[in-house]
Amino acid sequence: MLGIALLGSGRMAHVYGPKIRAHPGLRLISVFNPNLASAEQAAARYGGTASADLDAVLADPAVDAVVIATPTNTHVEFVEASAKAGRPIYCEKPLDHTLERVDRAMSCLKAYPVPFMLGFNRRFDPDNASLQRAVRAGEIGSVNMLMSWSREPAPPPIDYVRASGGYFLDATIHDIDLLCWIAGERPVEVYATGSCKFDPAIGAEGDVDLTMTVLKMPSGALVHVNNSRACAYGFDQRLEAFGTKGMLQTKNHRDDNLVRWDGQGTDARATLKHFFLERYDASFYHALDEFQAAIREGRPPSVTEEDGRAALAIALACDRSRREGVAVMPDY
Repeated sequence: MLGIALLGSGRMAHVYGPKIRAHPGLRLISVFNPNLASAEQAAARYGGTASADLDAVLADPAVDAVVIATPTNTHVEFVEASAKAGRPIYCEKPLDHTLERVDRAMSCLKAYPVPFMLGFNRRFDPDNASLQRAVRAGEIGSVNMLMSWSREPAPPPIDYVRASGGYFLDATIHDIDLLCWIAGERPVEVYATGSCKFDPAIGAEGDVDLTMTVLKMPSGALVHVNNSRACAYGFDQRLEAFGTKGMLQTKNHRDDNLVRWDGQGTDARATLKHFFLERYDASFYHALDEFQAAIREGRPPSVTEEDGRAALAIALACDRSRREGVAVMPDY
């Protein structure tokens, strides 16, 4: 079993903690947080020893790898410390909100080469992965258009918005990575627009809660991303791939799949999965499974720091396009 140090004990740590505990190839050795009481609470739930001493955690010979589940503005420092300690790294996305700091982390990973995987978990959702395999197998011929609908049930707290880096860096970046992975190419040009329709406080921060984004690929394929911070009917998550030979779609997940047919018509009454914690629960497990498999097999994990930098560059270009009202070329 691989011994894991979980860095962080906040919201995302409580996503990864149960997955580490459930995986037969992983064992939680320690939970780190400078706030020891918080680390102790997480360790009591998922196992391992709580610690407020990062150096001691990384020096522990029982720790084979780290999972970084801390706020984004701490990721680079924890990546650097873990790499210098020779520990393979799984890091929650994004690596950072700036290309400069991402480049700093990448330089460290080149100097201290350890396996590194970025947590773009939606690649590991079974529906998304099936669609990607079908596209790459040529089932719909040449791809003409890819479309993603990603709408959240309600706007987040304003403190979260302030720390998020903005809608494109916080949420759209998931769609960007997923769609580029499906397409097998990255855009040469992006155009994005947005508005604030749901929460004026978000607009007061200079951010938006409703966006549309178009990515133009080198092949000529067009990619459309439709995002909303609020959705009356739940967490709306759909994909569509349209090609020269056909179309592929993924559908929303509901609390149950019962559909009623009667003289009044057809009715699927169950609500959609509430949010990402419910809808993408399995994907976090599958992502960690890929991480541990890559370590055991001696190969690079399938989501790299280069993927993370590219997704950030595209997201930053989208935000610039939204602010300036022009098409933008990402800074790869």
